[in-house]
Amino acid sequence: MTPPPRRAAGMTPLALAVDIGGTKIAAGLVAADGTLAEHRRTATPAGPEILETVFELARPLVERAAVCGIGTAGTVDPQGRIASATDLLTGWAGTDVKGAAERTLALPTVVLNDCHAAGAAEARAGAARDARTALVVAIGTGIGGAVCVEGRVRTGVSGTAGSIGHLPAPTTAGVRCSCGALDHIEAHASGPAIERAYRERTGQTLPLAEIGRLGSHVITDAATLLGRVLAGAANLIDPDAIVIAGGVSMLGPALLRPMEAAYRAETLPGPSAAPILPAALGADAGLVGAGLEALSHLENGASCAAF
Repeated sequence: MTPPPRRAAGMTPLALAVDIGGTKIAAGLVAADGTLAEHRRTATPAGPEILETVFELARPLVERAAVCGIGTAGTVDPQGRIASATDLLTGWAGTDVKGAAERTLALPTVVLNDCHAAGAAEARAGAARDARTALVVAIGTGIGGAVCVEGRVRTGVSGTAGSIGHLPAPTTAGVRCSCGALDHIEAHASGPAIERAYRERTGQTLPLAEIGRLGSHVITDAATLLGRVLAGAANLIDPDAIVIAGGVSMLGPALLRPMEAAYRAETLPGPSAAPILPAALGADAGLVGAGLEALSHLENGASCAAF
């Protein structure tokens, strides 16, 4: 049973926010304006120790929080369980994160995918805060995304809405995606995909930043495919703005200029006018978004089940 929220008289409620990633776990306290305080982090352990580490990191913050929001890698089902996850989090699939958090921390808890959490942050307190409908795209080791309407993430019936990295790329190269399918855009425009393409084309193994410094055509090719996929997504949902986040976006104009050119060439007149904006909240977006999502349930008087 979900515990009731804690409300201290005369105090603005805070959310205990947690961000669970493949290499680090972070926790902090988030206010309704997106302010983050008491930021703590530690390395992500293997499999069964993940939740134990989360709770150890979060316990010192519990007494100051009214609710808990958890953003995590993997697909999160409507009950707050991990429906599927990659090998970055061994044994994570099937974990009842919401149930375990509510039993251990005694706070009503919202659990959502980490890209959804980052999208919520950018939509409510970041680059897309003035947009009614926003598409937030995170380009890193993989490619994830979030569709946000009036500041709220639309997760879909199974929790996979916004998975732009698994849209088909306009190519028949036959490259295998991390999900097992062929030629999804993640297999062509993620950081590892660009590094792989450079290695195959030149015989040299270089990190992404060095490839960007050299200005290789593999970046242009990846960016063009990504821009065309973004155009298809924008033609479908007609967003006010598109926000680009993630480590690969740090390539700057080498990635963003050909991506935007391809986007403008294939969008309909309405979506073509949507600005493509850099993310504003950086590495803290997942924490801020998880906290804001939890607080939004508290404000609306709703349960902290996924929606």
